[in-house]
Amino acid sequence: MAHQLEQMAYVGATPWHGLGNQLSPNQPIEVWAQQAGMDWRIESSDVSYMAKNDKGQNIILPFEEQRVLYRSDTHAPLSVVSQRFQEVQPHSILEFYRDLTEQSGFELETAGVLKGGKKFWALARTGQTSALKGKDVSNGYILLATACDGTLATTAQFTSIRVVCNNTLAIALKAQHSTSNNTGVVKVPHSTRFDADKVKQQLGISVRGWDEHMYQMKQLSQRKVSQTQAAAYFEAVFNNTNLTVMEQEDSIIQFYQNVAAKSDNKSEPNGRALSKVMQMFNGQGRGAELSSAKDTAYGLLCAVTEYCDHERRAMSTDHRLDSAWFGMGAAIKQRGLEQALRLVG
Repeated sequence: MAHQLEQMAYVGATPWHGLGNQLSPNQPIEVWAQQAGMDWRIESSDVSYMAKNDKGQNIILPFEEQRVLYRSDTHAPLSVVSQRFQEVQPHSILEFYRDLTEQSGFELETAGVLKGGKKFWALARTGQTSALKGKDVSNGYILLATACDGTLATTAQFTSIRVVCNNTLAIALKAQHSTSNNTGVVKVPHSTRFDADKVKQQLGISVRGWDEHMYQMKQLSQRKVSQTQAAAYFEAVFNNTNLTVMEQEDSIIQFYQNVAAKSDNKSEPNGRALSKVMQMFNGQGRGAELSSAKDTAYGLLCAVTEYCDHERRAMSTDHRLDSAWFGMGAAIKQRGLEQALRLVG
């Protein structure tokens, strides 16, 4: 089975993906770099190619428009990029947190490398925590990640993790609700130099973003939903439709009856996923019986996040992690949040 994980470190309890080397708390950035496999640099070399001259001899010619990025420790190639590409070093991802951990009470919890060094990240707990009714606790984090193969801009985002099930959810806020125009995420394209201080300023590292997120989650936990509304919600999330809970009620009811009748309904688009999340919502999910989640819009969102983090089919656990944070899993969770907020909007 193919694995994407190169190396990873964590503190505290084993993270939801179950991967990595355990560290004791409050380790310096230098120890994190070593244990997380981030103690190397991205080096660069101009691209050349081999051709034959009119005498049939091999000659080496430069291709000045592009460069090869490679690891300083193994010399393994990472990607071919344009001359304008601004790479971000692994140590820069960890250095982003130095003042936050030393002066602002943040604590690094996980960091690591995926795809042989093409993608790397660090996740730090902010110290912010809140509980919904039923002692349903979520903690606040900041995730910083980048890639050098063109698949991901350097991205800093607020993330919440629900303790009862370790579900992760990127915190996406409405800009008009924040005086700092904070949307919970800052993306720096690789055509631009990464400026850590500017990113922190743009991200608005403060309690305001967390408070707004938890206000939204409280609203969701107070919004009761029916089975018909749940089916409409999951249909909208997984099949990317624009259904509202009041539209096409008869077809939604029929759809739910079909899902309930078959544990792995392959006749419907995404039938397995729809069946699984409905089962999670109806009591099989972790924390589904808590008063915050039972028969509520928050429970719908939790079923989606748990499915993407723990149940969605993937080649391996590390592929699922990559998807849940940066790929299709993250996109599904974002649709789940948007659709849930429509129920209370």
